[in-house]
Amino acid sequence: MSDSLDASVLQELKELDRQLQSLLQQRAECARKLTPPGQSGLAAQLLAQRQSTLQGIESSGSEGPLSADSLVRVYRELLAECDALSQSVKVAYLGPQGTYTHAAVQKHFGKSVECIPYTAIDDVFHAVEIGECGYGVVPVENSIEGTINRTLDCITESSLRVCGEVRLRIEHNLLSHAADTSQIESVHAHPQALAQCRRWLESNLPGVKRESASSNAAAAKLAVARHDVAAIAGDQAAELYQLPVMRSNIEDESSNTTRFMVIGDIDVAPTGNDATSLLVSAPHKPGGLRKMLEPFEQAGVSMTRIESRPSKTALWNYVFFIDVSGHQNDDDLVPALAALARETQYCRVLGSYPQALK
Repeated sequence: MSDSLDASVLQELKELDRQLQSLLQQRAECARKLTPPGQSGLAAQLLAQRQSTLQGIESSGSEGPLSADSLVRVYRELLAECDALSQSVKVAYLGPQGTYTHAAVQKHFGKSVECIPYTAIDDVFHAVEIGECGYGVVPVENSIEGTINRTLDCITESSLRVCGEVRLRIEHNLLSHAADTSQIESVHAHPQALAQCRRWLESNLPGVKRESASSNAAAAKLAVARHDVAAIAGDQAAELYQLPVMRSNIEDESSNTTRFMVIGDIDVAPTGNDATSLLVSAPHKPGGLRKMLEPFEQAGVSMTRIESRPSKTALWNYVFFIDVSGHQNDDDLVPALAALARETQYCRVLGSYPQALK
């Protein structure tokens, strides 16, 4: 076996790298011409085109040695760098830095985007409403803990639209500067994270105190300062605060996933793989809910989620958040939405947007 690299393969790699650099510069130059600042309609088209590109890579990118996920990660960063040439995008999110919402922003927009943390979901909405940020990212539901009601209430009260979604696998890690788990005197995390790792903690750190924190990132900050403290947090916090990962994937349910909502002041163009979110008030009478859902069945539209919340307008009166497959401008969804408006007291399209990548 030869102990030197194949010179012809090295030359081929060198030539491919040269071609890639040239193509990347050409793409960046083309992207810079696309979106003049302040033209939201063009920004909406660009956002749809961006997501459509990523969806196409995800569905067909496994034809070579690189996985589709790997190609999507690389291309997302390329798109973020190109977008930054033509427009300055700020994204508000539920902070602080190092939270899963922060990770969701970077998964959707890339790491080059300017991320602005806010302390409350209401503040994220307000920042986008007054134009401090172009978009906002907030959690809307968790597969284990359920719906984040404050997000639903804010979208009800706001004129902003839903223009994207992110699904993020929640992978909890035990972070600490302790040399060994025997040195850990307390574990800190957001109450949900503590609950989601309960069985692991009972088996591996019995008797160790569990302390609630305002966020997993706040717990990580404490673990930086004290070597007898461990935090439960994700890879984002470990990297940001330079905390060693003592144990990875300590969550009790491996399928634990959070869905995040991207909010903005634009209507996103169809991509061919979209979802639509609705806010509906059903007639308060027998069969009202059934009548509300009939238009979807008749049009062959798939309903993926329904959630009720008190309407705050009358006692025991409810509004419904409904997600369906398709874009509001699709041929099958247009008549379904028209029929829904006739059958209900109130019907508002919260937004159509590209379905989340894996």
